[in-house]
Amino acid sequence: MTRWFPTAIGVSAVVAIIVAAVQLFAVRQMVVTENVSVGSTPATVYRPADGRFVDDPVPAVVIAHGFAGSRTLMSPFAVELARNGYLAVTFDFVGHGEHPLPMTGDVNSVDGPTQAMVVQLRELSDFASRLTGADELAVLGHSMASNIVVRFASEAPDVSATVAVSMFSPAVTATAPRNLLVIVGDWEGMLKDEALRAVGLATAPDAAEPGETYGAFEDGTARRAYFAGQSEHIAVLFDTESLTEAVEWLDQTFGVVRDGPVVVSSRLPWIGLLILGVVALAYPLARALPVLASPRIGAGLGWRRRWPVVVVPAVLVPVLLRFLPTDFLPIVVGDYLAVHFLAYGVVTYAIALWAYRRQPRERRSAAAGMLPLLLVTLAVTAYAAGVFGYAIEATITIYHPVPARFPLFAVMLAGTLIYFLASEWATRGEGAGRGAAAAEKAGFVVSLAIAVALDFERLFFLIIIVPVIALFFVIYGLFSRWSFRRTGHPVPGAVATAVAFAWGITVTFPMLAG
Repeated sequence: MTRWFPTAIGVSAVVAIIVAAVQLFAVRQMVVTENVSVGSTPATVYRPADGRFVDDPVPAVVIAHGFAGSRTLMSPFAVELARNGYLAVTFDFVGHGEHPLPMTGDVNSVDGPTQAMVVQLRELSDFASRLTGADELAVLGHSMASNIVVRFASEAPDVSATVAVSMFSPAVTATAPRNLLVIVGDWEGMLKDEALRAVGLATAPDAAEPGETYGAFEDGTARRAYFAGQSEHIAVLFDTESLTEAVEWLDQTFGVVRDGPVVVSSRLPWIGLLILGVVALAYPLARALPVLASPRIGAGLGWRRRWPVVVVPAVLVPVLLRFLPTDFLPIVVGDYLAVHFLAYGVVTYAIALWAYRRQPRERRSAAAGMLPLLLVTLAVTAYAAGVFGYAIEATITIYHPVPARFPLFAVMLAGTLIYFLASEWATRGEGAGRGAAAAEKAGFVVSLAIAVALDFERLFFLIIIVPVIALFFVIYGLFSRWSFRRTGHPVPGAVATAVAFAWGITVTFPMLAG
């Protein structure tokens, strides 16, 4: 590898970050935002930057996020609706995002948090209506919130349109809610069937077809199911087809006539470019770190001795935890994840240590003192968890916890730290075969899948985060790899990744009371 290659990567990464940031900033400049509190609920109001609305008074659109989401995650819809003349309000449900209060009741019961969220949606809708002075409003909800907005709109006479994204709601009937648009990602499988089922209630005995509008907006019977191409459960929130469908549906509901077609921004490619730039920049930065150990520290296991490290924890840990109590934290499935990380780390270290002691010993590594190790660890953590975390916060969803979540972070960190320290040591070192870290992380993802299969009713919420954990393993695996190749020490990458995972899980999952 030539000397100029890292420099070229660094320059390209900085250029990518700047270009993406400029494009994303330009989109946000099209609207004016205001952070407010409605009672105890944090909310954000989006208005057109030019101060004009599509009508006077303009209908408000109240936008609700799904399980483990936040108002930041729903900002694409809010920005594009405001850009096209509507007043949009996003907010954090109780127990989510920056809301200071936890959820109460059984999350699996309709009579628990569901009803409380319907009441919360009513409060936000009243607030939004006061801002506009309009007699009508619209609601939009994603995933879990699709059920919330459907239930709310079915009982609220002032709701003239409902947009349900990635919807699953048994509350839909042939006549309620009024003017229902169901948007589903083309990769969402069963939810596509649910969308056609819900719209088909109004078209029976004829089956509903995607992309076809049935009924009439004037009497509130309009129904439509739309499949956004090449989108899954999260990408559907950023898809230009989804955004355009939502604006056009509200235009038809409220009789808005435009001079030209609806214009929306394609922000997902720029978000991808920004994330790619931040990840790529870590490569040349890691090469500036000092060497901390030579030879490199780690178990150095070849494939013949490593396979038990990959296979045994993946099978053993979910089976053991199936019979152990893991509900000790006031955060949905977060307590299970903390224990799973901890147990996986202990088992991984025990097996790796056993294999390490059975192989010929290499000469002992000469390692730097504690102060250089501490400083390098802080630097790697600041970038991996801080800079990358800020990029997530600015473009996708909330990444900083409210004070009430700090104790949860401490407990979560205990589990992730033990796991990643064990994992990094077990898969690094002189003589370690290629693909060791990737194989071990794949085993962890498989173990989570086994855990869900063994206790689906309690752990099915993990299905939402398993793909995110797999993606984070890839990104933070690169950070750890580059850090280790330069420093020769597994601790900086392990600590940085442990902090980032604990931080993300603590912020993402809803808080529960008691």
